[in-house]
Amino acid sequence: MEDTIHHQTKPHIVMLPTPGMGHLIPLTELAKRLVRDHNFSVSFLIPSDGSPSIAIKSVLDELPETITYTFLSPVNFDDQPEDVNIETIISLTVVRSLPYLREELKRIMSSKHVVALVVDLFGTDAFDVAKEFGIPPYIFFLCTANVLQLLFHLSSLHESYSGEFKDLPQPLSLPGCVPIPGVELLAPLQDKKNDAYKWFLHHSRRYSLAEGILVNTFIDLEPNVLKVLMTEQPGIPPIYPVGPVTKSSSSNMSPPESVLFVSFGSGGNLPYEQLIELAYGLEMSEQKFVWVVKTPSATANASFFKHTSKDPFDILPDGYASRISGSGLLVPSWAPQMQILSHCSTGGFLSHCGWNSTLESIVCGIPMITWPLFAEQKMNAIMLVEDVGVAVRPKPNENGLIVREEISRVVKTLMAGEEGKRLRSKMRELKDVVNKWKNPAKN
Repeated sequence: MEDTIHHQTKPHIVMLPTPGMGHLIPLTELAKRLVRDHNFSVSFLIPSDGSPSIAIKSVLDELPETITYTFLSPVNFDDQPEDVNIETIISLTVVRSLPYLREELKRIMSSKHVVALVVDLFGTDAFDVAKEFGIPPYIFFLCTANVLQLLFHLSSLHESYSGEFKDLPQPLSLPGCVPIPGVELLAPLQDKKNDAYKWFLHHSRRYSLAEGILVNTFIDLEPNVLKVLMTEQPGIPPIYPVGPVTKSSSSNMSPPESVLFVSFGSGGNLPYEQLIELAYGLEMSEQKFVWVVKTPSATANASFFKHTSKDPFDILPDGYASRISGSGLLVPSWAPQMQILSHCSTGGFLSHCGWNSTLESIVCGIPMITWPLFAEQKMNAIMLVEDVGVAVRPKPNENGLIVREEISRVVKTLMAGEEGKRLRSKMRELKDVVNKWKNPAKN
């Protein structure tokens, strides 16, 4: 009887991740902290449009017993066009899963003391169900505080500027943020006619309904914008910087040295022409590297279609693997990123600037070469280079291609130049801040 009473009164949190490993992993890591450090129990209710991938199952199956998970009944997207944007699919997955969420919440609340529903940045439609049950809704914001500031201003920007943001005559200056050229704003905001833009606008207008917003960042990384956001103001809920929330690693975390890690994340692919330039640029730099090579994205260049093998190595220039033997290591499709970043030999990270990858780089003290591809990554790159000062960014030519000579230049700058030493020193300072925050008893 006592066990039952304790089970019902122990504070319980329900988490609703939207589709994508980049959304699920930070939420599971947050859940582990809440269980370990604050004595909560946690349930994941997971919307989907089909069977979960092996990768998703592996993440969930590693969770401790105090964190349970349930996949909601899959939803259908047969009514959507083939070229529908991922942000639209993610948002619709939540909307169409609300009846199943309602059923599961009713079941969970019959035996547990639910104190909060936590969603990520695309899950605000679940607030309506939370309200029905009297559950306080929270957002775990998986991007930067700079992006959060943009979304708080998105509605007013939408009303005041009728054109496309890429055509803004001046860089956008938001309180606490470095100026951002319109063309560098989030990719889904670049076409106002697209449903993806409309969904971002929809969610941003609902952020004020949250009881609070947890942001996966920390004060020393984004001090100016967080100071603004954490000042009480109408329409902005309490803001809590709780980062960096990342996967941990048991690897040696000695000072970085000589190897550049090259990876564009789970969803990042380069066009064929760009992949070839990257290959030659890494070779020309004469620096050691580990490169996660992925099959190129679709391209109009006919030469790509000569390659029919699914092996990404077959795309590389003839004799490339033998020429870089001893200086470069090629890894097909996937690598254990946190283990590589935390290895004592790693001295730099060429990255797409996804926020999870960026935080992992900071936790490990590894300076970056920024190579943004989509979503909010261009905004992240501007912040890292111009505001925080822990990264360099290669410049594309007039055709948008980053050529091999430019790639070689930035790799040498980061790995062998004085600028690289300065960036490394700054990144180590951020790493030390993180370590002091994570291990206060040791300081």
